[in-house]
Amino acid sequence: MSVIKSQHIFLPKKYLDFSKWAIIAVDQHTHNPDYWERLLHYTNGSPSSLDLILPEIYQGKDNTERIKTIYKKMRDYNDLSLLEDMGPSMVLVERQTSNNKKRLGIVLNVDLEQYDFRNDSNALIKPTEHTTLERVIPRLELKKEAIYELSHVILLYDDREKNIAKTLYKNRDELTKLYDFDLNMGGGHIKGWLIKKYQEVINLFDSLISKDYTDKYLHSANPLMFVIADGSHSLATAKEHWEKLKVNLSSEEQLVHPARYALVEAINLYDESIDFSPVHRVIKGASKSFVKRLKKLYKVNLKKAQPNSFIVEKIYNKGKQEDLYLPNDTPLAIKMIQDFIDECLTKDLEMSVDYVNSLEELEKICKKDERAIGITFPKIEKTQLFEFISRYGILPRRSYNLCSENEKRYYIEAHKIKMI
Repeated sequence: MSVIKSQHIFLPKKYLDFSKWAIIAVDQHTHNPDYWERLLHYTNGSPSSLDLILPEIYQGKDNTERIKTIYKKMRDYNDLSLLEDMGPSMVLVERQTSNNKKRLGIVLNVDLEQYDFRNDSNALIKPTEHTTLERVIPRLELKKEAIYELSHVILLYDDREKNIAKTLYKNRDELTKLYDFDLNMGGGHIKGWLIKKYQEVINLFDSLISKDYTDKYLHSANPLMFVIADGSHSLATAKEHWEKLKVNLSSEEQLVHPARYALVEAINLYDESIDFSPVHRVIKGASKSFVKRLKKLYKVNLKKAQPNSFIVEKIYNKGKQEDLYLPNDTPLAIKMIQDFIDECLTKDLEMSVDYVNSLEELEKICKKDERAIGITFPKIEKTQLFEFISRYGILPRRSYNLCSENEKRYYIEAHKIKMI
């Protein structure tokens, strides 16, 4: 069976205000309650996906009543037929972000039986980073009685030759336009087109895991169709919900139950908008020998080494910069440093680590606090991602940053996961 399964996709009725319906991913602006308060004021009682989600800013609180309200809203929206069934389909998406990036994606459903978040798995869908079950458990509560699933999961696929999304976009005039509107709160602009000839698209995706393609680009015997770029814990929650649900289903029921499939947006790794940026580390409370041991992780004989055999990052320590030599394999270099940091954290309870997205912010922190140790991280190249995960497994957490907060996926499409 293919990784992709065309399921019924639901959209708000055309007469509704899409700019008030579409809401940014729940795991954004988690330290900014003002954002969510302004959003609530903006939607002002209009039908909105805000009624059907639980922003993570509210996690850690007793959300029993909030979840009951969400369930009620889902029943109300379903009873009032506010969501229109597009039938078995996919959606081609063009997103113009506030940073003037144009991103093409394909909203589709994937088979959760083909996904596994364990590091030793040979599944065709894998996370790029470690999945923490502690973050999944509270999310499961929201799945128990949910009728609809609204997803902010973004999957990447390695499409260097097929140009699946570009070809669809080139022929978009042959498709039915579903929406075209400005996203709220500075999210940019978005357009969507209905794809009914989905089997042709599925066949193209299947070709990406052929032996010829895998041998050529992954240099691995393990095929890999998708890696999770964003929303890994949401997809893990859908997986755990399905695992609990399927125990009481027959094999025939398991094949057709909608909760077996998860709604995602698939984006080509080689889309012009995808540009990985490094996530740097700031260490506080480290032992006096931390920097000395860090620099010994990878030794380079500068007189004998070939120039392209190593990379050089920086350590900010006590107002000075020191060179940090690493192997010229970015994923392995990141793993080397993070494994060392994690080992130190288990032994030194006074030590902590923060993750910083910009070099300017790193320098500012280390200048303000000379006890802080800054470590710059290398940038992952696109050609390295799938090969590394296929051969070695997941990356350390926070290995890269894909896009800014307002470039994250907005909830528009929905997938029904309860048979009613």
